[in-house]
Amino acid sequence: MFKRLTTILFLLFSVIFCSAQQVRPAKSAEIFREIKTLQHIPKVLYLAAHPDDENTGLLSWLVNEQNVETAYLSLTRGDGGQNLLGTEQGAALGLIRTHELLEARKLDGAQQFFTRAIDFGFSKNTNDTFKQWDADSITADVVWAIRKFKPDVIICRFPPTSAAGHGQHAASAVVAEMAFKAAGDKSRFPNQLKYVSVWQPKRLLWNTFNFGSVNTTAEDQLKVTVGQYDAQLGMGYGELAGLSRSLHKSQGAGTQSIAGVRSEYFTHVAGEAAKTSLFDGLTKNWAAKGVPEMDLDLSKIVKAFNFNKPDLSLPALIAIRKKFALLKDEDLKKDKLKSLDQIILSCAGFMGEVVTNQPEAIAGNSYRFRLNLISRSTSDVVVEKISWLNTIESANRKLANDSLITLEHQIQIPENALLTEPYWLEKPAKNAATFSVGNDTLIGLPEQESPLMVKLELKIGTERFAVKLPLSYKKLDPVKGDVVEALRIVPAVEIKFAESIYFANDKEDLSTTLRMRANKDVTNGKIVLKFGNELGLSTALDHINLKANEIRNIDITINKELLSKINLNRSNIKAVLITETGDYNKSQQVIQYPHLPVLQYFVPANAWLLKGDIKVTAKKVGYIPGAGDLIPDFLRQAGVQVDVLSETDILNTSKLNTYDALVTGVRVINTEKRIKNWQVALRAYVENGGTLVMQYNTTQDMALQDFGVYPLSIGWNRVTEQNAAVKILNPNQRLLNYPNKITDEDFKGWVQERGAYFVDTWDKNYEPLFEMNDTGEAPSQGSTLYAKYGKGNFIYSPLAFFRQLPAGNVGAARLFFNFISASK
Repeated sequence: MFKRLTTILFLLFSVIFCSAQQVRPAKSAEIFREIKTLQHIPKVLYLAAHPDDENTGLLSWLVNEQNVETAYLSLTRGDGGQNLLGTEQGAALGLIRTHELLEARKLDGAQQFFTRAIDFGFSKNTNDTFKQWDADSITADVVWAIRKFKPDVIICRFPPTSAAGHGQHAASAVVAEMAFKAAGDKSRFPNQLKYVSVWQPKRLLWNTFNFGSVNTTAEDQLKVTVGQYDAQLGMGYGELAGLSRSLHKSQGAGTQSIAGVRSEYFTHVAGEAAKTSLFDGLTKNWAAKGVPEMDLDLSKIVKAFNFNKPDLSLPALIAIRKKFALLKDEDLKKDKLKSLDQIILSCAGFMGEVVTNQPEAIAGNSYRFRLNLISRSTSDVVVEKISWLNTIESANRKLANDSLITLEHQIQIPENALLTEPYWLEKPAKNAATFSVGNDTLIGLPEQESPLMVKLELKIGTERFAVKLPLSYKKLDPVKGDVVEALRIVPAVEIKFAESIYFANDKEDLSTTLRMRANKDVTNGKIVLKFGNELGLSTALDHINLKANEIRNIDITINKELLSKINLNRSNIKAVLITETGDYNKSQQVIQYPHLPVLQYFVPANAWLLKGDIKVTAKKVGYIPGAGDLIPDFLRQAGVQVDVLSETDILNTSKLNTYDALVTGVRVINTEKRIKNWQVALRAYVENGGTLVMQYNTTQDMALQDFGVYPLSIGWNRVTEQNAAVKILNPNQRLLNYPNKITDEDFKGWVQERGAYFVDTWDKNYEPLFEMNDTGEAPSQGSTLYAKYGKGNFIYSPLAFFRQLPAGNVGAARLFFNFISASK
C-alpha cells in the first residue's frame, strides 16, 4: 500500500521542468501540436557530429507534420569550428553553438542532446578521428541518450565512409551503429542501469543526401515527402527549416527558407528494415498499446480544441491525466505525463516568474525577489504551497482569471551554491577530445537545470502539479523591452591576469598585473603566483584588502632570479587569492549576442610565460579585421603597436606607409565585402616597400578572387595532424632567418591543426616556404607563399596562427614575427 501511495503522489506532483527563466503558456498552435503528439507513441532520434549537421527540414516535418517526439543528438558542441561573430574559440565557441542549437530547436520543436566528445577540428577519416575520440566512451554516451530518450527510430545524417566528407561525420555513423546494438544489451554499460533500463530501437537508417557534387540518394531508397505547408505556422516545413538552421550564426550557416514539398531519402543500416514508412512495424497509437479509449479521448480533445479559449480543454485534459497515471508502462507514463502537464499549464494560461533587480548574486547573500503569478482560465488554479529555497509557506491562494498577483520575499542564496557555469566546463577536460562531467546523469543534457528554484504546488481542477521557477533577473531595456535572464552566481572575488601572455627573459625582472573584482569585502588576503611547469616555484604578495564592488589592479614583480629557474620556453603562471573564507582563482567571462541569452563561464587565473629566443623587429602593425581573432592582442603583448584600420585608414596612402606590416584577420575575404575596393591601395602599399601578411580564407562567398599580388587560388587541402612533419624548402630564405632562425623545433607543440584551405595553384613569382602533409597523403606546398612585389613583401599563409598564438606556441610566434618583420 505504501509503495502504491508513493507512486500516486509522484504522479500527482510530477514536475514541470523549466529551461527558460519563466514558465509561460505556449501559443495555441503549439498547444494543439503537443496534444496531437500525445496521440503518437513513436520517437525519432536524429544523430550527427556537430551543431549545424542536423537536417532541420526533416526535424520540422517529424515534429509538426508527423507529430512525433523527435530529438537531435550532436556528438559535439562544435568547439573546433570557426567563429564569424567574434573572437571566441574552443570551449567558449562550443557554448555559443550549444545555445544556437537550443534556439533552433525552439523553432522546429525538436529536443536537443550531446555527448562528452570535443570537436577537435577537421579530420579526414575515422582512423584520424578515433585516434583522439575514445570510441567506447562516446558509444556509452550515445547508449545513455538512447536509453533515456527511448527512440524507436534512429536516423544518421552521414555514412561511415569517405562520402561523409569529414572524419567526425563518418565517426558519428560508426558510433551510432555500435550504440544501436549495445543499447538493448544489459551487459553493455551496466552502470547506466541504476538510472535507466535497456532499450532496443526498431531500426537505424541513414538519411542520404545530395550535397554539391556528392549525391548518395537513389529512387529505390525509402522516400518520404516533406516541406508541406502548415497553416498554423503560416509557412511550409522547408521554410521553417531555413529559419531554424539560420540560427547557426557563428558558423555563417544562413539557409534559404524554401517553400514547397521535396523528397527525403533513407537507406537501411541496422534493425528491422522499413519498406513503406519510417514507422513500419512500430506501436503507433494507444490502441496498439492496449488502451484504445486513450485514442478516442485524445481525438475528442483535438476535435473540440478552441484556439481562442484553450482553457476549455482543461476538464478533458485533467480527466485523461488520471488515466495516464494508471498506465503500467512506467517509462511511457512518466514521459507522457511530463508532456501533458506542460499542456495543462499552457491551457490554464499560467505564467510564473521569480525575479530580482540585479543580474548577479553571491553565495550566502540575501536578495529581495518578486514572485509574479497569473492564470487565464475559467477553471480554478490554486497556489497551495510555496517553497522559497529556505522556507515553506502555505498559500492556498486562488489565482483570479487574468489578474496578476505579486508576492515579495527575501531569499538567501545557499552558502554552498555553485557558480553559474556550463556543467561540462566545471572541471578541466579529460583530454583534448573529451569533456569531464562529474555527475554522470547530466551527460547528454544541453545544459544543467538551475538548482536555485522556487517551487510551487498548484491545484488545477482536481489534480496537483509541482512547478519550478528559477531565480531570475528582470529589467526593462529601452530598446528590447522586458529582458528576463538567469540569475548568475559569481564568486566573492574574481581574479585574472591583465595579459594572457607575458614575454620574459633571465636578464630583467618581469612586471605582471592582476585584475581583481571584489563582490564582497576581503581582509588580509594573500596572492600567490605558482609556476605550473616548475615544481615548487612561486612568489606571493600579502595583506590584500578589498571592499565590495571594488575593482583594483595589483602589480606583482617576478624577479629575474626566479625567472632564471624556469627552464621551459613556455610555462603557465597560476594566480590564487587565499582568504579566510576561501580561495579564489577564477575570472568571469560573459558572452552576449542578440540571438542568444547571456552566457557565463569561468576561466582559471592563468597566463602563459614565454621565454627563449623570441625576437620581433616590427614596431607598428596595421590590422584589417576579418571574422575575428586574438592576434592583435598577442602582438600588443609582445610590445608591438597595433592599430585596427578603418576604410579611411586603408585608402590613406601616407598613413598606410607608416606601418611596418599590415595583417589581415582570418577570412577577411569572406566577411569583408569592401576589401575589393581596398585591393589597389594594399598592392600599392606592398609595391612601395610594405609587408602584407594575409591569413587564411575559405572558398565560400569570396569578395574577390585576385587577392594576391600575383595570381593564386585557394583549394580544399589542409593538414589536420598538428604534429605532421614540416619540410623547410629553402633554409636560407630570409623570412626563415630574420629575426628568428626557424627550424623543425618551431613546428612542435602546435594545437588542433597545421592549417586549412591551402593554396592549390600559384604564379611562378611565388615561393612556397614549406612542404607538409597528413599521413598517407601527397606533400603539399600551399601552406605559405612568399612573393617580392616592387620594394615590398607579400605573404599568404593559411597556417592556423589564429589558434597557435593565443595558445602561447613559441615556434608559431617566432615564425609570425619573422613575417611581420620582413621589411625591417
